[in-house]
Amino acid sequence: MSRRSDVLLQEVDQVVRDVVLNRIVASGALPRRLRNPLMRKLGHDVHPTALINPGAFLGAWSGLTLKERSFVNYGCFLDLGAEITLGRYSGIGYETMLITCGHHIGPEWNRIGAPDNAPIVIEDGCWVGSRVMVMPGVTIGEGCVVASGSVVTKDCEPNSLYAGVPASYKRSIAAGEASAARAARV
Repeated sequence: MSRRSDVLLQEVDQVVRDVVLNRIVASGALPRRLRNPLMRKLGHDVHPTALINPGAFLGAWSGLTLKERSFVNYGCFLDLGAEITLGRYSGIGYETMLITCGHHIGPEWNRIGAPDNAPIVIEDGCWVGSRVMVMPGVTIGEGCVVASGSVVTKDCEPNSLYAGVPASYKRSIAAGEASAARAARV
């Protein structure tokens, strides 16, 4: 096949992906219980109890793993240049961006250098707040909380709170802390 045909095929595939995944499957008109089976048929590994709200953008036909009771909120962006895994009982807030694609810095005549894609892993029991940006190659450790608006550029230690631009360690989150906070509200 010629280079021209390859380019045309890639363009058509991208248009079809955007129409099917990012218009039909991501539509608010599609009942939630149909979204997961459709996502699995299209190539993603989505647990039946995971929840994907409408408006999520998926940049590829495959590469997304959503485990038991994981949650993707409205308007999230998952580019899927490399795999993205969201662990059990983990969630991401409104308009969060999980960015697996990057580039090396190229020469002065073309600063967009060679691609440098790396997977993102959000382990079990995490909460990533609204409008957080997670950069390529990051692992967010089990039980972490990332504050809204943060930019995560490095791995996060388990059971910790991270916040800021770039996100930095703020404190440890004790095992019983959530239960104590819940009891205080009652």
